[in-house]
Amino acid sequence: MIPVPTGARVWLATGHTDMRRGFPSLALQVQEVLRKDPLSGHLFVFRGRRSDLVKVIWHDGQGACLFTKRLERGRFVWPSVAGEAVTISLAQMSYLLSGIDWRNPQEPQRPTRVG
Repeated sequence: MIPVPTGARVWLATGHTDMRRGFPSLALQVQEVLRKDPLSGHLFVFRGRRSDLVKVIWHDGQGACLFTKRLERGRFVWPSVAGEAVTISLAQMSYLLSGIDWRNPQEPQRPTRVG
């Protein structure tokens, strides 16, 4: 679990990103393309071309963090707007990283009767 401070925001970099990049080049993309400060304590999420891999960069005040997640099955749900940043809540990021549609999460069907 990432101990993210309550005031932190999550920014999705729309479009796709070269997943060979590390923290320095992703931080440069945050500065130049998204016009945000990568050392602000906010989380910045990038998606690979096939939509099965994401990278999250975060500066926690002490150092740079780079997290990677690859889905074994399925794809990450991503906004279709290109060239902009979309902000989501920490709860929505949790859905996103679980492979659930964060825009419209559905509660699982529960039985209404026993037997």
